[in-house]
Amino acid sequence: MTADRLLDHLGPRTIVLADKAYDADRIRKLIQDQGATPNIPPKSNRKWKPCFSKRLYRERNLIERFFSKLKHFRRVATRYDKLAANFLAMIQLASMRLWLRAYESTA
Repeated sequence: MTADRLLDHLGPRTIVLADKAYDADRIRKLIQDQGATPNIPPKSNRKWKPCFSKRLYRERNLIERFFSKLKHFRRVATRYDKLAANFLAMIQLASMRLWLRAYESTA
């Protein structure tokens, strides 16, 4: 599964922020077995409600906005590159451009 491969290399004391789609006992166990902590909002039909921090979950908004800004780069959004290495390089260039734009001097 994709979630298994994505969550395969978590470090200890890492907090995993995910949305309700990842609220499954199997995924929570996979995260906790690696020493990380899941911060996933529980689905409404769940009988046992695990602990969940709304304050930490709000930080996820920063990541969502970053991906939204990345998709404004046409080459990233349409995935013209055939090789994964080239696609990653374009994502890195776009990320650097966004970072520079955010921290450029206004003086």
